[in-house]
Amino acid sequence: IAATVVTFVFSLIFNNASVYDPYWSVQPPFILAAFAFDKGVTVFGALLIFVVSFWAIRLTANWAYTFKNLNHQDWRYTMLKEKTGVFYPIVNFLGIHLFPTLVVYLCVLPVAYLFKYNVVNEYFSIIFFITSVFAWVMQGIADIQMQKYRNERLTAFIRIGLWKYSRHPNYLGEILMWWSVSLLVLVTLQNHWFLFIGALVNNLMFMFVSIPMAEKRQMKLKEGFLEYKKETRMLLPIKK
Repeated sequence: IAATVVTFVFSLIFNNASVYDPYWSVQPPFILAAFAFDKGVTVFGALLIFVVSFWAIRLTANWAYTFKNLNHQDWRYTMLKEKTGVFYPIVNFLGIHLFPTLVVYLCVLPVAYLFKYNVVNEYFSIIFFITSVFAWVMQGIADIQMQKYRNERLTAFIRIGLWKYSRHPNYLGEILMWWSVSLLVLVTLQNHWFLFIGALVNNLMFMFVSIPMAEKRQMKLKEGFLEYKKETRMLLPIKK
């Protein structure tokens, strides 16, 4: 929270809330490294640090690729600024800075408990470790495909690769990533039921905030969105 306050101050100095964006993706590996340094590292713990670190590298690299300069701000932050007016500083701190920090910390918390109790891997834990790797690989592929689409813009909507089957494969990967991490630890620490809260809140955030906001903008800017929406599932590429 203290580091988030410092980041918020810099966002005010530069008049750009996107200053926060690289922070929340870099934060988790440092949190886990601190726990590992304090409690010691098992093989299983090292594997989880590997997964979270590659998640962070992918997300930060995607931000760096799309970030032009300090005059560039995420369209969602600009929209919130226009809508909230004089209340924007409060929305900026609580909604854009503090809330994502708490969500990410809750998502990482199961791994912290893994170090705290020196959890030994179970067979089911290995399965969830594999799905967590699959999740960030899927996100990376989705990012590359989206950047290729943006560079070419051959169609109104992206219909290549993973995006052919899901409107938000990157968000699907994010949701799958943190459910895998929490379940990976919970199969051993069953009595610590609260460790799934981070994955749940993250899931709800995408379902009821991020995705509706993005799709409302698409509907406003692009003709034919409703038809595209009918043809392509939101997350899971399965038929009704």
